[in-house]
Amino acid sequence: MVVETIAFALFALVTVGSSLGVVLVEDVWHSALLLGAALLSVAVHYVMLQAELLAAMQILVYVGGVLILITFAVMLVRREAEPQGAEVIDA
Repeated sequence: MVVETIAFALFALVTVGSSLGVVLVEDVWHSALLLGAALLSVAVHYVMLQAELLAAMQILVYVGGVLILITFAVMLVRREAEPQGAEVIDA
């Protein structure tokens, strides 16, 4: 019982930490990886609650589908490079 509580708290911290990282990280690729970690840790919570079908759907739909979609979007969209010597002026 104590081990399950510690594991639940550990995965809750992983979920909250990676969710905060999704919002705070500036790089889209790192944000997508952190989103995958958050979604996988939610799936682990479902397994711990004995909802294996819901965990499988979480992994298949969200981690498999949404994360692959974000990965393709990041890879296919071209980012414009800043001209060399250009300064960004905050108004």
